[in-house]
Amino acid sequence: MEIKDIHKLFLQCKSVSIDTRKIEKNSMFIAIKGERFDANTFANEALEKGASYVIIDNRDYYIDQRTILTENSLETLQELAKFHRDYLKLPIIALTGSNGKTTTKELINVVLSKSYEAKATIGNLNNHIGVPLTLLSFNSETEIGIVEMGANHQKEIEFLCSIAKPDFGYITNFGKAHLEGFGGFEGVIKGKSEMYTYLSENKKIAFVNLDDPIQIEKTEGIERYTFGSKSKDTNVVVDSIKANPFVSIKTQGIEITSHLIGIYNANNINAAVTIGTYFKVDMDDIKEAIENYIPENNRSQLLKKNSNDIILDAYNANPSSMTVALENFMQLEIPKKVAILGDMFELGNESLEEHKSIIALASKDKNTTFYFIGKDFYANKIENKNMFFFETFEGLANELTQNKIENTTILIKGSRGMALERSLDFLP
Repeated sequence: MEIKDIHKLFLQCKSVSIDTRKIEKNSMFIAIKGERFDANTFANEALEKGASYVIIDNRDYYIDQRTILTENSLETLQELAKFHRDYLKLPIIALTGSNGKTTTKELINVVLSKSYEAKATIGNLNNHIGVPLTLLSFNSETEIGIVEMGANHQKEIEFLCSIAKPDFGYITNFGKAHLEGFGGFEGVIKGKSEMYTYLSENKKIAFVNLDDPIQIEKTEGIERYTFGSKSKDTNVVVDSIKANPFVSIKTQGIEITSHLIGIYNANNINAAVTIGTYFKVDMDDIKEAIENYIPENNRSQLLKKNSNDIILDAYNANPSSMTVALENFMQLEIPKKVAILGDMFELGNESLEEHKSIIALASKDKNTTFYFIGKDFYANKIENKNMFFFETFEGLANELTQNKIENTTILIKGSRGMALERSLDFLP
């Protein structure tokens, strides 16, 4: 069956799914093989739960005329998404970067939703499976699509752009994330810039932070719509940025105060303001959208637990995001501060050195107590009365149980695999 024919069947369905636990009635189930399972085996279950059609790539699991047999279900998903994107012909904004992708995506979505039927990537469905699923979630009522793209190796952004075919692109920053897969920091820049290559070759538009010299260099020759605080020669001039602890910015005579913690979130806000401005969203609406946005999912959340104020930023971490989070925390003028910091993953041969650098940065702060958790932090442990090192989370849990932290502002940050939100269970 050709993609155009599969697409006709897809349009008859309410949704598409790759997980039988989330099947809706009148949906299309696509059986994607995983490392530890063959989703073809769930085809019959999907139909029993209400799916109208199932796409499989193993004829042993063919059921009846509701079964669509293909050579490769994953490739079918991707080709279906590409066909659907062309079918809808709606403007697509794509964004990638080392840090801040999801927060920026959420901010752009709430801003554009003030004037348009905007729809964005759900959660962090930003890879070779997530991007197609995002595109297939758009429908004839969607006026603007916002697609987050993640990558941990070269050519990944190039591939995702070939599917989503963005009309606009934004790169949050180039940081020290996924160094192992990209082959170092220069590899990160090269890999993320594949989005700029696509925009250039297809004569599309880039939203650019003119305060970032790398962004300026990489977007030469591309049509740009810009923002910045260091130059007046930009489309959106950011007059001031503050964070104590919530980030606020001033632009076009309007001050916007967010619920985001950390000065590093300022450019995420600036990007949303800029994109809203480009699409002619009223500034009062932009202000209202950003000020009403509440972060969740362990991303720069400010929580109150009894006598403690907690900055929970435990969704992920890399050397760049850890550095800016720590610098922001260190400059806060608060009497009692504790930082609970977990290992950063996917750094390859540079891992020990990068963890050592974070410890060196922390050692400059005499007013904060630091708890470092994980093998790489532990391997770099030093003698410092304000620093405690634990090779495992259990060591931290015992410490927090025996020595209660009260009346303190606490930063919690680490890679997703560390699951440091567990620390909340051991705080009074």
